[in-house]
Amino acid sequence: MSLSKINTKKRMANAVRFLSVDAVNAANSGHPGMPLGIADVATVLFSDFLVFNPKDPSWPNRDRFILSAGHGSALLYSLLHLTGYSAITLEELKNFRQLGSLTPGHPEANHTPGVETTTGPLGQGLANAVGMALGEALMASRFGKDIANHYTYTIVGDGCLMEGLSQEAISLAGHLKLRKLIVLFDDNGITIDGKTDLSTSEDTIKRFKSCGWATHSIDGHDYEAISAALENAKKEDKPSLISCKTIIGFGAPNKQGSNKAHGSPLGKEEREALKNSLHWAHDPFDIQDEIYNDWTSSLKRCEKIYTNWQKSIANKPHQERKDFECFLNKEPNKGLQSAIENYFIEILEKGSCKATRQDSQKSLEVLTKYIPQLIGGSADLTTSNNTKSSMQKDITSKDFSGSYINYGIREHAMGAIMNGLSLYGGFIPYGGTFLTFTDYMRPAIRLSALMGAQVIYVMTHDSIGLGEDGPTHQPIEHLASLRAIPNLYVFRPCDAVETMESWQAALSLDRSSSVLALSRQALPLSRKEPKKENLTLRGGYIISESITVQSTIALLATGSEVHLALKVQAALKDKNISAYVVSIPCFELFNKQSATYKERVLGNASVLKVSIEAGVSLGWDKYVGDKGLIISIDTFGASAPADTLFKHFGFTTEAIVKKICTQLNEK
Repeated sequence: MSLSKINTKKRMANAVRFLSVDAVNAANSGHPGMPLGIADVATVLFSDFLVFNPKDPSWPNRDRFILSAGHGSALLYSLLHLTGYSAITLEELKNFRQLGSLTPGHPEANHTPGVETTTGPLGQGLANAVGMALGEALMASRFGKDIANHYTYTIVGDGCLMEGLSQEAISLAGHLKLRKLIVLFDDNGITIDGKTDLSTSEDTIKRFKSCGWATHSIDGHDYEAISAALENAKKEDKPSLISCKTIIGFGAPNKQGSNKAHGSPLGKEEREALKNSLHWAHDPFDIQDEIYNDWTSSLKRCEKIYTNWQKSIANKPHQERKDFECFLNKEPNKGLQSAIENYFIEILEKGSCKATRQDSQKSLEVLTKYIPQLIGGSADLTTSNNTKSSMQKDITSKDFSGSYINYGIREHAMGAIMNGLSLYGGFIPYGGTFLTFTDYMRPAIRLSALMGAQVIYVMTHDSIGLGEDGPTHQPIEHLASLRAIPNLYVFRPCDAVETMESWQAALSLDRSSSVLALSRQALPLSRKEPKKENLTLRGGYIISESITVQSTIALLATGSEVHLALKVQAALKDKNISAYVVSIPCFELFNKQSATYKERVLGNASVLKVSIEAGVSLGWDKYVGDKGLIISIDTFGASAPADTLFKHFGFTTEAIVKKICTQLNEK
């Protein structure tokens, strides 16, 4: 690299540094140390390697860049501004971390053009990057390398690599040999509390090597070394780690190399010292035209690649173009609707008494045949979760034409990788484990909902009905805790009909995530009428009318307890007490219905409302009211056969009828 080019790179990198520092200073909040330290690496990456188009940020064949160390968001916003993303103006940089700006405290997907995923919780971005690199390999296998042929880059910090999620993600990436994944490690040896040797002494290079990665170690302030390492990484037949030794707070003489530069603004005086150190003569947010021109000129290589790709698409036969567009738009193949209708006819004619996890697999037999975008998987519980259909074959390091991922016992990585797959575009990922293990993947589930990523979590063994495995495996508080997450739709179907309807509903929610909570134990059909509409899309509905116009009781239930509610209804009828049964497979959809509809379903104030769900009582009070009755479990479970447990916890017809009669007498 010539001296003039090195000097140009220094100017470009220093522009990134000072815009980042100025943004953090303006907000009086943020993390300047990381942008100062990694600016040289990021400058080489964005100016010489990363393929993107600021005028078309969602171009399918762009390289993906993920700032996993999301606390350094000022770095990314500065890069987006300098590379010509028109929405990221100087004014936006001045409004860093302010309400309504495009430059929030951590990068947010679907908010800021050029931001691929929401990062901040450390390690999530790294696992998202694995999902995106997998997406590239899957897309290339389906449509060819002239359609999908790009790289996924991510900058990670010490914090990302300390999080346990990182090990799950790098292990699977190495196993699958995702050669177009390149991780840039900002190895500055500093965390908020101080030097990393306070808490870790591992050899990062050996760790990645042991997981099947290619590794490179460089000086992160040497432009020639950075460029050579990236060139070499692109030639590898496996994922690559480039460990970049950097100085946190580079150039700030009183704070560089220490945790003082990590999480606090430099301030006016230290910025002045930084100016002198880096020979920068400009006021805050003042960038010379020469530097803008340097950045603009660096993108001419991207323009050529973009134009050639567009020509390649245009020259494709019409049907190939259409297939690719339909895939990206998540359009199913023809025949799906009639296949689903035939499925319902068969279920209602022949009857069904299976666990809803098995009903889910039968649903997948239909759906995977007509929806090529579905990518399934399980955290080593495929035969228990019933997440694999006969239409699917495994994805392996040698064959990415399949549509099923064996995640291994890596629940957290499964969730975060599915987020990456969903954000990649086109794919609809779903993955399974036991409902109780949503605890292991909750950060990824929350981010799915926060980003509006269409990810479907197939969570089986949904209650004490799983039996002998005991309280460690029996979800009690999990339904309530998942229902607390905004933009997450939690479905707990009662039978084969509602299970398919739940799948249909989840597939229709293309800006939201869903959880399907499915039973281990067999459940008979509760819905026996011909299908007129997807009632699950209503969230709640009357599944069994009362015998009189003026009913005394509304029995509200979900999942396996709907059938129990129907038995309670029959027992109450024998006592000349009129009741009707409401199935509420999805609280979130039911809450969106009109007040008139909800009152028609739940009844007026004179109706005693009784909820029946084998989980905590939290959340049911809004439906039953102050004078209602909640049949729930507000303790942990126990180890015993399912029937014994339901009896022990009072989930029997006799026990519930007795409680209702007592409540009626008290009224």
